[in-house]
Amino acid sequence: MTPAASDSDADPSDRLVAGHIRPEDAGDVSLRPQTFDEFIGQRLACENLRVFVQAARTRGEAMDHVLLHGPPGLGKTTLAQIIARELGVGFRATAGPMIAKAGDLAAILTNLEKGDVLFIDEIHRLNPAIEEVLYPAMEDFQLDLIIGEGPAARSVRIDLKPFTLVGATTRSGLLTTPLRDRFGIPVRLNFYDPEDLEVIVRRGAGKLGMDLTADGAAEIARRSRGTPRVAGRLLRRVRDFGAVAGRARVDRVATDAALRRLEVDALGLDAMDRRYLDCIVRHHGGGPVGVETLAAALSEARDTLEEVIEPFLIQQGLIQRTPRGRMVSESGYRHLGLALPPSRAEARQFDLLDDRNDTGDGKGAPS
Repeated sequence: MTPAASDSDADPSDRLVAGHIRPEDAGDVSLRPQTFDEFIGQRLACENLRVFVQAARTRGEAMDHVLLHGPPGLGKTTLAQIIARELGVGFRATAGPMIAKAGDLAAILTNLEKGDVLFIDEIHRLNPAIEEVLYPAMEDFQLDLIIGEGPAARSVRIDLKPFTLVGATTRSGLLTTPLRDRFGIPVRLNFYDPEDLEVIVRRGAGKLGMDLTADGAAEIARRSRGTPRVAGRLLRRVRDFGAVAGRARVDRVATDAALRRLEVDALGLDAMDRRYLDCIVRHHGGGPVGVETLAAALSEARDTLEEVIEPFLIQQGLIQRTPRGRMVSESGYRHLGLALPPSRAEARQFDLLDDRNDTGDGKGAPS
């Protein structure tokens, strides 16, 4: 396995298996569920949100503010739209980086009707000055603005109609504590089980008019990295291959062939993931190796390795982060079809023997 030449200017989020939204994902709109009943997966989150929505409708009040956090592509925007639809109110969407000044926020908030849902994506990227203006709006439904400059400046308070703010973030740790504490309903979204993804894929195939077999849907679900957005993306690409090949029915064999041409392997790893593993195994004996060394060898930024490539590999148990650096695990070697190097195999055998001889008192067996 030879690492391909890298393009350091390429955006890692443009990978086929990346959870971040891409221009081609506009086709996902037709695949999105419209109600809680249609939403597949995230059962506990949906059940709780359904209760909060019903309670708000019963009281005739605006629902408490909601914070949706989790990896990209799991349905945060879809859930925000469902909340507005189930409440029977208007929906207004924007993104944190798009709100550049207090006047932008004021224009959005003053146009909201009673009970409306305001959705702010990537809310952790809000300007700190904008956050200060947002605090009284969330708590007291009032907007405090400074008009003018210097001695002529004056403070103006604008009353707002009660609304529900739904914030979404992939980096909840970057939210300031005052902002996080103002959300009464925090909801964590987790990666999906293959069974739920298979249902999503089969439903999507039906909406696309695609004759996909059960084993074909299971193959796409297994390689989708627990992310519905990736599943929808792979489904559309498999449909393209099937249409060009003239297949009326797409089964597991056809799905596997299409995904292999897209360089998505049986575990959902793409070419970038395999380059990363291959670099550690081929050039650094399986590790440990420092992240800066890997970044230089792969011509990628350190942040790209830590935030884009490594999380999924760690979740799958293919690599380990140790104080001395990154190491490819035994599972990683098996996935690459390689045998453990003799030094690692001997060390593993020694550890097993050492555990077996441990008497439980921390001293081990007498020699």
